[in-house]
Amino acid sequence: MKNVSGKHFLLVLCAIMAAATLQAGKYQHFKVSTYVRAQDVARMDDEKFLNDTWETVSSQVDLDKIYLETHRDAFTVPEKTMKKVKKFFLSKGLQVGGGITFTRSEPSDFETYSYARQEEREQVKHISEYTAKLFDDFILDDFFFIDLKNDDEIAAKGNKSWTEYRLRLMADAGRELVVNPAKAVNPKVKVIVKYPNWYDHFHGLGFNIEEEPTYFDGIWTGTETRDPASAQHLQNYLSYNIMKYFDNIAPGRNGGGWVDAGGIHMSMDRYAEQLHLTMLSKTQEIILWNYMQLAEVKIMPAMRAPWQDLGGNSFRYDDMVKPFTKNGKSITPTTMARFADQTLHQTDKLVGLLGSPVGLVSYKPYHSSGEEFLQNYLGMVGLPMDMHPVWKEGCRQILLTQQAAKDKDIVEKIKRQLKGGGDVIITTGLLKAIKEQLADVVELDCGDLKAIVNDFGMAGKAEREMIIPQVKYFTNDAWEVVSAGRPLTRGVSGFPILLRDTYSKGMLFVLTIPDDFGDLYDFPPQALNVIRRAMSKDVGAYIEGPSKVALFPYDNKTMVVENFNDNAVDLRVVVNDKVNTLVNLLTGEQIKPAEVKPSRNRFYGYAEGQTVFDLKLPAHSYVGLKY
Repeated sequence: MKNVSGKHFLLVLCAIMAAATLQAGKYQHFKVSTYVRAQDVARMDDEKFLNDTWETVSSQVDLDKIYLETHRDAFTVPEKTMKKVKKFFLSKGLQVGGGITFTRSEPSDFETYSYARQEEREQVKHISEYTAKLFDDFILDDFFFIDLKNDDEIAAKGNKSWTEYRLRLMADAGRELVVNPAKAVNPKVKVIVKYPNWYDHFHGLGFNIEEEPTYFDGIWTGTETRDPASAQHLQNYLSYNIMKYFDNIAPGRNGGGWVDAGGIHMSMDRYAEQLHLTMLSKTQEIILWNYMQLAEVKIMPAMRAPWQDLGGNSFRYDDMVKPFTKNGKSITPTTMARFADQTLHQTDKLVGLLGSPVGLVSYKPYHSSGEEFLQNYLGMVGLPMDMHPVWKEGCRQILLTQQAAKDKDIVEKIKRQLKGGGDVIITTGLLKAIKEQLADVVELDCGDLKAIVNDFGMAGKAEREMIIPQVKYFTNDAWEVVSAGRPLTRGVSGFPILLRDTYSKGMLFVLTIPDDFGDLYDFPPQALNVIRRAMSKDVGAYIEGPSKVALFPYDNKTMVVENFNDNAVDLRVVVNDKVNTLVNLLTGEQIKPAEVKPSRNRFYGYAEGQTVFDLKLPAHSYVGLKY
């Protein structure tokens, strides 16, 4: 290396410090991006609109990349405007990619293109070529499916089911009309398909997650859970769970998560939780949908939830809305962009300390139906999920819902797992679907009979009644671990909630799922504790306490525990090992073990080799821990 004079050295040092200053607000462990719809890109031909929106957004949230959409709702942005807007954002130091939404009319029930019509196929192909000419990477927003049953589609379907027809149609359309034409125009282009949050219904509308990830250059994940009372009824935990599921569908090629402002009317916390859970999956990028929401969704007092008055919250509304200084300028937050920025910077401090996520493996075959989205409810009662589209060998335990019935060899796989000394946990939905085949392992019945229960005996009492399917078994062949009745104690009848049976070297459990999955949240804490303990062999630890508290374990003996309740909760963390302390990852606080007596009961109490820690979590808050 050449010698440099003192003057030159100072110049170099100043340049380095200036670069460091520019990067000081960025994120250490992931990239934060946003997306501009085609109609809004067109509006950016007006320089005042372009500059004003950029000033609002960039002053409140740090961004690394922006995706500019070329087409949506039968409208294509003129090339001159696309190039002008792209140049503007490049001048602001952002990476710039493209985007496409293949809709003809979103207001008309999200009307898509008709892929049985040649003229519309040509339109899709042309849009793909046009976008590839402008960008070296572009994302298909989550409308690359078909929801039409016009006469042309009916004729093309023939005797196939709608699912069979659409899966084949869209898998072929992705190659023939999008990826291949785009690469013919621009061999360097990376074409990415973004999948939405309703993954359990994909196959019915042609999202082919078995084939498409093999030829698209990457996939992207919709992690919006919004308001559970809205049409999709998605649970908070899905924002994390779907990321891991898509990671397992396309290892190393799931580019990131995607969250919008849906649910922000419930509170700032509901929006922040979606961002936070997405990043707990250890993904490399998040897209804040969309640029105009960041510019226009105003901060309102109603976004401050009542539990903020209780104090100690992880996401602090009052701190987020305070004036702050950026690049020497005093700024008063005005839009949701500030919520996103503060949440992601806060989460950035934690995720770098976490290893790779682990969980209870759950097998969901491609294009399978039944007990839809159940794993997200189980995640909300403290069972960490790890969903896979193919059977995974080498697990100590595996969870099978009704979806596993799609695999015609499922009983043979169950036997293999049990003979290898592992556990299999099946739900009542799967039991009903494969009762006859499963009889070679254990003879059980789960028909149409129901029971109304609220009393779980020694495992506590629920605050309200729930309807469950009745599981029948042969006495002394299978055994109830958790039972329920109305009442159970001093009552006249009871029914299994968790049933067990031994086969070869392994153990098969049946978990009773209420007719309303949300009733899982009403299980008494002690009943949930037994279920969590029985299903924690592959995750190293479990939690004890009420529902709506989730556990996120990692392979470096770290974990995150998050409380989604509107009130503070008392919890226990049980480590399946002898350890001295539990350490708060961010504060360094050391938590000493609680004094407990070992129990001889394998499902109730604590084993000799376990360590127990007590903690309290405020409402809508999380803690990162290491043992």
